[in-house]
Amino acid sequence: MSTNTNTKTLEFKIERTIPASPEELFDGWLNAKIPGTTWNAAEKFILDPKVDGLFFWHLNGISHYGRFTEFERPGRIRHTWMSPKTLGVESTVTITFVKQGENTLMTLVHSDLPDCEPAKGHEKGWNYFLGIYREQFGDGSRKQYRWEEAHPSGKK
Repeated sequence: MSTNTNTKTLEFKIERTIPASPEELFDGWLNAKIPGTTWNAAEKFILDPKVDGLFFWHLNGISHYGRFTEFERPGRIRHTWMSPKTLGVESTVTITFVKQGENTLMTLVHSDLPDCEPAKGHEKGWNYFLGIYREQFGDGSRKQYRWEEAHPSGKK
């Protein structure tokens, strides 16, 4: 939870079981060419995937930015997340990859979000992206994905 105990925060947890190894999913999550990652959908982006590396992600007129705080290959990635929808508050995204037989349980937890309507949209957004990401590994197709096809009305 937030260090400010007077402020109510939100936390969303999204899980997907994916038929791939933790190593493949960890590396894939940092690859902007793989659909389902937020980086893939960006119109403009900067990605420096290392501890204290920064990212900037711009899509549909909204900028998102943060700093990577933890890498434990192949099990965990953690970074901060800020945007107008977090009201400029720094939140935290933690992604874990846990082997389960031939599959991997991928869990994304977005915490320390302000309890407001714009921030609540992150749950839908992460569910969307993880669904696309799972499809990339689900049948091995690595099929092409186009943001415009999935969001025909997503343009400004």
